[in-house]
Amino acid sequence: MYKTHTCGQLTAADAGQSVTLAGWVHRRRDHGGLTFIDLRDRFGLVQIVSDPEAAPEAHAAFEPVRNEWVLQVSGVVRPRPEGMANPELASGEIEVVVSEVKVLNPAVTPPFLINKDEDVDENTRLKYRYLDLRRPRMQANLELRHKVVKFIRDYLDKEGFLEIETPILFKTTPEGARDYLVPSRVHPGEFYALPQSPQQLKQLLMVAGYERYFQIARCFRDEDLRGDRQPEFTQLDMEMSFVEREDVMDLVERMYTAMVKQLVPHKRLLAEPWPRLTYKEAMQRFGKDAPDLRFGMELQDLTAWAAGSGFKVFEDALAAGGHVRAINARGLGGYSRKEIDALTEFAKQFKAKGLAYLAITPEGEERSSFSKFLSPEKLAELKTALDAQTGDLLLFVADKPEVVFDALGRLREHLGEALNLIDPDLLAFCWVIDFPFAFWDEEEQRWEPSQHLFTLPMPEDIDLIESDPGSMRGTQYDMVLNGTEAAGGSIRIHDPALQKRIFKLIGLSDEVARERFGHMLEALEFGAPPHGGIAPGIDRLVMLLAGAESIREVIAFPKNQAARDVMADAPSPAEGHQLKELHIKVDIGKK
Repeated sequence: MYKTHTCGQLTAADAGQSVTLAGWVHRRRDHGGLTFIDLRDRFGLVQIVSDPEAAPEAHAAFEPVRNEWVLQVSGVVRPRPEGMANPELASGEIEVVVSEVKVLNPAVTPPFLINKDEDVDENTRLKYRYLDLRRPRMQANLELRHKVVKFIRDYLDKEGFLEIETPILFKTTPEGARDYLVPSRVHPGEFYALPQSPQQLKQLLMVAGYERYFQIARCFRDEDLRGDRQPEFTQLDMEMSFVEREDVMDLVERMYTAMVKQLVPHKRLLAEPWPRLTYKEAMQRFGKDAPDLRFGMELQDLTAWAAGSGFKVFEDALAAGGHVRAINARGLGGYSRKEIDALTEFAKQFKAKGLAYLAITPEGEERSSFSKFLSPEKLAELKTALDAQTGDLLLFVADKPEVVFDALGRLREHLGEALNLIDPDLLAFCWVIDFPFAFWDEEEQRWEPSQHLFTLPMPEDIDLIESDPGSMRGTQYDMVLNGTEAAGGSIRIHDPALQKRIFKLIGLSDEVARERFGHMLEALEFGAPPHGGIAPGIDRLVMLLAGAESIREVIAFPKNQAARDVMADAPSPAEGHQLKELHIKVDIGKK
């Protein structure tokens, strides 16, 4: 070994020991003939001292050394001089007086500082990801990710689960996002698909009798990138036999509650047990089915009040089948017209036609875009309904329900951040249940499952499949954390006849269903048990636990927002002989 100890291992108890260390130069300082170097490895930092009188050769070897050079040093551990201890470091009470230095590898000047968490363009960070990953914050993120995965494996092992790997090369079954296709050389003209998730395979494992399965699964989706998505991601994939919805939710809640307490004890859970909301309640109160419960400012339904209010914008929206809802942004009553216009433009990004407002300034004056159309009685009713007080800003959207929910829900979160209402150390887990089973797709003129094709409808709603599918609820459940969907699951269909009815509902003919999912239908005919599962995202969970702003901060080698690996420059063209072997001709035309 190049080292007897790690850089983060030495303490005052090691004083007097001869040690050999190896690592990177984190920082160099020259003081009055002495040279100080902070040596870094994955385990921490330790201060190295070079004295020209005590070890002239070693001191001379330090002369050309700069940041990020790789060194091996030998010396004796001693306590730091009185008043010079660094309480921020585990090794802050000691230093190593060097007697021998060996340069293992010099380094050119890096494109950004490793020893300082400065703001660096993300594409630069990704191009030099191997340098970015040296930064302490990134190493802490990946260490947390390791601990999360290890916790999951240990916990589920004790719960009787088996970790079973499923294929990466599988059958293409177009649904949801696009598949990544892999051409077969030995079967010309045919393709494998990379799994969007192991959904079908884990259900087949239940048919096979394994009862409790999990894996840390790699998943692939070729979809238009937006926000925080990656073309490849990692999820905890779980499936259980002979369970109902409560059984799956209870196990996951116990596991994640224990994980938080063990791995991030400085974080606080909002509530135990976790709150449960129906889909309808979540939408009405928060405007989205993945609500952030860390702060209030909930949506208020003013539809009944708006009828006959005298304000044409509200009344026209109601006549078209819409809603009128509002939020009370407490403390913003002093906002200027320019600031309110900025909020209006924000709401318009989500299809709202505008943003009506009533501001009650800190001085008690009222400014409004519509109050002049209201009678004193209707205005008083409105302020009572929204508990309006001096200094409040009331914001209204009137439109189709989906527009009202989206615009106000996003505005609520935007203002929650702007007003610093969100505690970064609070973890607000909740469950959302009773989702609509399917939504009508106007463009395709067919029903689209709200989750996936294999979700079981609520048993009491099964008779509505042919007569009123829009009123059906699914057995799915979402685990939500701080306004982000962190997992989705459901009880699955185990009856082949029911599965065929669902295929028919979404417009799959018997022939197409057999072609795409024949293996599933056949398997269900061989005694499939009742079963269900869930698939929490690993990347997103670690991001939230680490307080990172993007899942790219917790993935070792992510793609950028254009789905490119800028470090290796992928994707890239294939060689001509490779394409010939695969019987593929590339024809993309001229750009």
